[in-house]
Amino acid sequence: MTGQPEVSFGTDPGRYRHLRLEFDGEVARIVLAVDESGGIVPGYDLKLNSYDLGVDIELYDAVQRLRFEHPEVRAVVLTGGLERVFCAGANIRMLAQSSHPWKVNFCKFTNETRNAIEDATACSGQTYLAAVNGTAAGGGYELALACDRIILVDDGSTAVSLPEVPLLGVLPGTGGLTRLTDKRGVRKDLADVFATRSEGVRGKTAVAWRLVDEAVPRSRFEETVRERAKEAAARSTRPAGAPSVPLPPLRPDGYAYSTVTAAPEEHQVTITVRGPEAGDDGWLLRMTRELDDLILRLRTNEPELGTWVIRTEGDIDAVLAAEPGTDAWPHGEIRHYLKRTLKRLDVTSRSLIALIEPGGCFAGPLLELALACDRQYMLDDPERPAEIELSPANFGGYPMGNGLSRLAARFHAEPGRVAGLEKETGRRLGPAEALELGLVTFAPDDLDWDDEVRLALEERAALSPDALTGMEASLRFAGPETMETKIFARLAAWQNWIFTRPNASGPEGALRSYGTGRRPVYDRERA
Repeated sequence: MTGQPEVSFGTDPGRYRHLRLEFDGEVARIVLAVDESGGIVPGYDLKLNSYDLGVDIELYDAVQRLRFEHPEVRAVVLTGGLERVFCAGANIRMLAQSSHPWKVNFCKFTNETRNAIEDATACSGQTYLAAVNGTAAGGGYELALACDRIILVDDGSTAVSLPEVPLLGVLPGTGGLTRLTDKRGVRKDLADVFATRSEGVRGKTAVAWRLVDEAVPRSRFEETVRERAKEAAARSTRPAGAPSVPLPPLRPDGYAYSTVTAAPEEHQVTITVRGPEAGDDGWLLRMTRELDDLILRLRTNEPELGTWVIRTEGDIDAVLAAEPGTDAWPHGEIRHYLKRTLKRLDVTSRSLIALIEPGGCFAGPLLELALACDRQYMLDDPERPAEIELSPANFGGYPMGNGLSRLAARFHAEPGRVAGLEKETGRRLGPAEALELGLVTFAPDDLDWDDEVRLALEERAALSPDALTGMEASLRFAGPETMETKIFARLAAWQNWIFTRPNASGPEGALRSYGTGRRPVYDRERA
């Protein structure tokens, strides 16, 4: 895709073009009715409820708003709003005309949105159910796979399918293969058949293969969906009578927000997060929203800014006071949002360097920012001491995609080190102690600081961006694999490679041949 547009991730229900929210007491419905002419860039029509980045931005916003603004909602039904169509998946014309970075970023964001749906079910008491009332192909079926339960209309023609391999020469882009085996327990031989059968699987066979949970005749479909949604709502632990937490529009001035700013330079950007002022009770949620938005915008709109330098400014005590000490509403919801935002940083293909300086406030929730970085530099200046402070939440309050705290991943080979660090909670740590405890990489003195930081950043800029992306992704997730890490590591690596191959994206590749009547021409050599 030439001339990549500047993408904004801000929206709200009053501006949705592709879906609508409906409410019936404890049950909400997300109805996907995509505007064919509403592509985020020109050049394709979003037919058959297919989606692009613009559609998924609305879906992500809806998931967020349901969690914060609708505490009364305990179950969410995701369904299609077009006749006999649930969702046809990612728009093929969009993928065929897109640049490689656009395709990869699109897949990454859609993966994160599916993970947010699963996180809402697991952590927020909002169980998602997919009411598959028509065609569910590719990413459309993957959208259903993100839900806790899939109810398929059994009308003799409606099928679920993952046709990417046979029709497009690529992989399901949002974790479909992994969710088949790891989440739904589909046998690997049946998953093989399913993923190479372009027409998909219908009715009772889909149930028998564990592709869906129920196949229901159209005459009883809506009634069954309502019953399952009420059953899910009855099991919810979501607090009754909790107040709504509004998510007002973010209004940055360029890359300057109220708590976060970004200063781009050649090949790098310096991100500064400011701690709260006294009495600013809304700081943590606002900072999380602004950081989330900034990560998305930089990741999508500034691909050449390969190194992100992360700093903080503010008072450590104020930051620690703002950290939720309980999971009571809405504190737990805010913590889960910060958890998801930090996970987004973990899978961002940029070099992350933390600079811990005097006047900074890397403590508690903001210390997680430093721990998410690939390196941490802490200034050792006796005249102006730099400090950090651990909080209890650093020991599991913001788990990574592998289920570990960042401290546990950092000291994967030394589990006793983490237990020892818990004794340091609540105490200011200067450069020498932080270095001794392994919490920072280097602690240069004030004479060497400028040169060491400059050389580190210049060295980073001189290395291959491709090699750095692979290295960083390999090193950030020490320890066990989970479904989430498999999706981002295996899928991202394979899909990234497949998207560059002529078999998929070349002039005679499957993506460009789809719908033309021409068969793709494949290089038969296995690489």
